[in-house]
Amino acid sequence: MWVTSSCTAALTPTSVALGNFDGLHLGHRQVVQPILNRSPEQNSATILASGQNLRSNAGRDENLESEPPATCYNDSAAPPDRAGSSHNFEGLIGPRADGNSLSGRDSDGVDRLYGTVVTFDPHPQEFFTGQQKKLLTPLAEKVELLAAMGVEQLVLLPFDRELAALTACEFVEEILVRQLKASRISVGIDFRFGRGRAGTAVDLQSIASGYGIDVALVPLHNCGEGDRISSSAIREGLASGDLTRANQLLGRPYSLVGTVVGGQRLGRTIGFPTANIELPPEKFLPRFGVYAVRVSLKHGWEKMKEESSSYQRENPKSLIPGAASNLSFVNGVMNVGCRPTVDGLQPTVEVHLLDWSGDLYGQTLSASLVEFLRPEQKFASLDALKTQIQADCDIARSVLTAKV
Repeated sequence: MWVTSSCTAALTPTSVALGNFDGLHLGHRQVVQPILNRSPEQNSATILASGQNLRSNAGRDENLESEPPATCYNDSAAPPDRAGSSHNFEGLIGPRADGNSLSGRDSDGVDRLYGTVVTFDPHPQEFFTGQQKKLLTPLAEKVELLAAMGVEQLVLLPFDRELAALTACEFVEEILVRQLKASRISVGIDFRFGRGRAGTAVDLQSIASGYGIDVALVPLHNCGEGDRISSSAIREGLASGDLTRANQLLGRPYSLVGTVVGGQRLGRTIGFPTANIELPPEKFLPRFGVYAVRVSLKHGWEKMKEESSSYQRENPKSLIPGAASNLSFVNGVMNVGCRPTVDGLQPTVEVHLLDWSGDLYGQTLSASLVEFLRPEQKFASLDALKTQIQADCDIARSVLTAKV
């Protein structure tokens, strides 16, 4: 997938899905589907990245995974230097989902459209409030999810005063028509754009039609018992500990992805060593407490303490056809919070892997939250904490075994 924050470096002509897409939940994926250059069978498949379980609308779990993409930076297409930019993504991220290289023509030699997601960086709400927006899917996660879906290009429009000042008509003419050469656009029916958010999805359809551009207006989607699928509803579920609701709206388990860093190593002293995971600062944290999780690991890191059902030796079905994978999954118990028993001040994310030992420092882990076990609490002593952690591990084993 080609990733750029410069429209002049974008691959054109394009078929564009337009929006913020924080979370890439079930509703977002309906907006992205119309712009994918995939077969009907591929488009109907339930998809996601990073070896995380995905729940379909029918409630069926499938173990799917993809190879974490390698990044090749393109110096000639470097994005403009912007204060506060939190990323340096620019270039080709992994292979195309169909195994072919990016090319301006299809197999019949006919010019084709690049399936492109266009979003904004930073989030417009962050730009206007001046406060950091906590995200369900920071950029690195969003890139992997989109690549797994088969999106060929991600264009990150730098959201600044100049872009915010464009009227709806100017945005369509300058960005979508002149720079991205869009021939097809897909948006949610509640999409707003242009100066003061004055433009509606219907306005977009009307303006674009004057340029011969087809616009698909995707209706709002509900899930389960009529819950509207939205990033706000997912945040509410995560904040309250209603993980079942949040995961159902997402269409997959919510995941915390970060690098293992050194900590106080307190867990080792009480028999429960933990990996301290450093998350992107903009990552949205769920309710403080203890979770049953499934953690993806690369082959070659693990050393089994004993044969256990907590470790799945067989790789799940590959998400991207033809893509090899070296990921496996270990069950674990994760604590999210300030660790009041040891007078912690800053939130930390720590995971204890069940029936596993090894050195994970410097590695990137992805922990999928399967079930909220209990809220954070302060214990009278380390012995009391140790007893509770053992109980948490026993419950997590039972929960995760039942949900395999």
